[in-house]
Amino acid sequence: MAKIKPVSHEDRLTLVEHLDELRTRIVIAALAFAVGFGLCFWQNHQVFDILNSPLPDGRKPLTFGVTEPFLTTMTISAYAGFALALPVILYQLYAFVLPAFSPQERRVALPILLMVPVLFAAGIAFGYFVVLDRAVDFLLNFNQSEFNIQVRARDYYGFVAMMLLAMGLVFQVPLAILAVTRIGIVTPKQLREWRRYAYFICVVVAALLPTVDPVSMVLETVPLIVLFELSIVLASVLGGSGRQHAPPEPSAEGSP
Repeated sequence: MAKIKPVSHEDRLTLVEHLDELRTRIVIAALAFAVGFGLCFWQNHQVFDILNSPLPDGRKPLTFGVTEPFLTTMTISAYAGFALALPVILYQLYAFVLPAFSPQERRVALPILLMVPVLFAAGIAFGYFVVLDRAVDFLLNFNQSEFNIQVRARDYYGFVAMMLLAMGLVFQVPLAILAVTRIGIVTPKQLREWRRYAYFICVVVAALLPTVDPVSMVLETVPLIVLFELSIVLASVLGGSGRQHAPPEPSAEGSP
């Protein structure tokens, strides 16, 4: 594996050097994932304790079939290992991409890139501590007198993973809105004028998230609206890219 040397914006690398650097960074990211996966597989009981804590009365999910316990453990360890390795993976990605930016562009891009994992982690934390408990409690107790309610491991952990992933992605809304304002597609003033439509879109997005109960839908709609308002504030503070379409200058031809 080749040693990675710092690359500046002024450096001109050959295609082979770029591919060699990319291969090295991919290997480092894969090693970080392997370490995270091994650690989570070794401590999988701790991971399952965290995931099972929203279930009432210490209930544990059921498995069917000979291979399901092993495959479920492997899958959950892979998800958790990826989450642990995410800082290293993102660092390798940023280190490979940032040299392509000029110093001025880097001052704008770097804070936005650093906010991606922070907001993603905030979304997962919000989903786990605020939404998941209430969603599981509502769904398992809904009309429970009519059903013998059991929780299958594969379905439960898939539900948890999809919900936490969706919340992590939803919390990227400020960055997406900041990006479109920076490149001049919309302005903060237009975002304020479209507020009522944005609120309606927030409700639709919350309804499309994995949780299906009304309690979770409300809990997911509120942060979407807050994130939208935060996006307007960020866009107003940081300003646009300055790429405004100036009115055409009057032509000298035909002037009196």
